[in-house]
Parts: sequence; C-alpha cells; structure tokens
Amino acid sequence: MRKQLSAPEPTGFGRTAAKAGRIGSLKRHYDTRVEGMEIVLQPNMVLIRTDFATLETPWMSEFLAGSAEQMLFLPRAVLVLHTEWQRERKRTFFETLGRHYARRHELDEGFFLRSLMRCLERPVKVELDQMQTPERVTVELYARDPQSVTLSLYAPNRWVLGYLRSQLASCVTSVGETELVLDVSDLKAKSRLERALNRRQLLHYTIEYRYDSRFMQRLYADYADYDWEDDEEQLQIGEMLHYYTVLECPVGASQDALRKSYKKLVKVYHPDRVHSEDVETVNRYTRKFQLLQEAYTALRIVS
Repeated sequence: MRKQLSAPEPTGFGRTAAKAGRIGSLKRHYDTRVEGMEIVLQPNMVLIRTDFATLETPWMSEFLAGSAEQMLFLPRAVLVLHTEWQRERKRTFFETLGRHYARRHELDEGFFLRSLMRCLERPVKVELDQMQTPERVTVELYARDPQSVTLSLYAPNRWVLGYLRSQLASCVTSVGETELVLDVSDLKAKSRLERALNRRQLLHYTIEYRYDSRFMQRLYADYADYDWEDDEEQLQIGEMLHYYTVLECPVGASQDALRKSYKKLVKVYHPDRVHSEDVETVNRYTRKFQLLQEAYTALRIVS
C-alpha cells in the first residue's frame, strides 16, 4: 500500500498565516480597520497614523481609555506617555497592534513584534492621517456659586469628556455620562479650568463652550458689577478665556496689565521680526500677531 503523504507544516510567516486562518472571525473585524494605518518606530516615540474609525475599535479604545491619566490631547492626535504600572496593558496593546498590522501588510510577524516591543518604554502618539469635517460639540458651563462649576454635554462623547476629566482631575468631584462637577474654590483650580477651556480643537472635534449670563459674575468677583446681558457683543466664555491666555494674563487682569503684555508680545510676534524664510513659520507668527490684536481689542471692550 502506498503511504499517503501529508503537506509539510508551514514555517516562518507561512505558519503565522496558517494560524491566522484558524483564528476564525473573532479578530476579523479588527483587520478591516488597519488597512490605512501607518506605524513609524521613531527614536523618541511610536507614531501611529490612522483614521478615526480605528480609534473606535475595541482594542484601540480600551488601551486609550485605560491610559487617560497619561494622555496629552493634541488638535489632531493623542500622546500616551509611558508609565511602568501600565507596562502590561501596553504590551497587550502592542501585541494586538503588531499582529494585525503585520498581517495586513504581509510583514514577518515575529520580527515586527520584536521591533515593536523594543519600543515598549517610548510614548505612543496616535495621529489622525486626514482631517475629517469638524464635528461640533457643545459644552454648557454653569456656576452654582464661586466654588462649584458644572460642565454638561448635550450628548455623550467620551473623547471630549475624557479630555476635560484628564485636565481637571484634581478638582473633579462628580462624573456622569455627560457631566462633570468641579470644585473651583481656590485660584489654582480656576486657573486649571481656564487652561482646559482654552483648547477648542480635539482630534476632529470643535468644542464650543456656552454659559449662562451670570456665569462670570458668580465665578469671578472682578465681574460682580458687570451686566453681561446688556453687552450686544457678548463673548462666549471659551473665547474670552482663550483671549486672556493668548495675552498671557490671568482672567480679570487690569487694563494696564493687558496693555503691557500686549505690547511685549506684539514685539516678539510681529511678522517683520521673523528671521526665517520657512512659509509655515511666517504664517504661524502672522496668525499669532493677528490673534494678539483680536484678543486685546475684545478684552478692552469687556473690561
């Protein structure tokens, strides 16, 4: 009787591919999200360029949600800093990330995973590879008194709420699905709130802050006698706090302080003082100079 020969067991990447075929559909929904992803192992970080849909996949969102306290939010990206106590969570994330990326791009899975693991202690930057149409998210601010502020979203948004929670962690007293309650009884907490509200671009979201007519009067003693309802050019609180930050002055700064800071900064950022031929640098100085003028004009009206 002639002995029937069996096909040889695949080796190397072939074995990986065969094993991948036996995994079934449990991981298949992840693969469809990795096609446009790019991973760059840089000397100082791991850069992941992808689309917003990938950020919403279970394995990506679980890692980012668990790393909220180590996360820096940027206009088109998030940067996750490394901490030892997050090492195992990060290792699991790298294994999933590397496996799916290697399969999608037909790389040697073992080699790519080893390369990725050598970057385990580096920060991870997840960057949107293309800007989608900005989605507007409204955050309502309400001050019950000078010590307590409530931030409310019209609809649940874990990215915006996660950003606010991470920036205001030391003064958060209550967290809901669409709401944060803050203790802003000291000046440091108020300053922290001002800085957090200064960011209005987050990933592909545009954040719009709204407030009731007595918000400033309740929160800041400097505005106790100001009638906001009579101001036809009333600024939204997000814009106002943004202007104070642009001029590098505390909220409620005097006209003299605003003027001194404005004069100092316009000398620094005047387009004529740019010693560079780089178009982006020139544009950045020009935008900053224009914003300084806008901020000073606006705050002179309401002060």
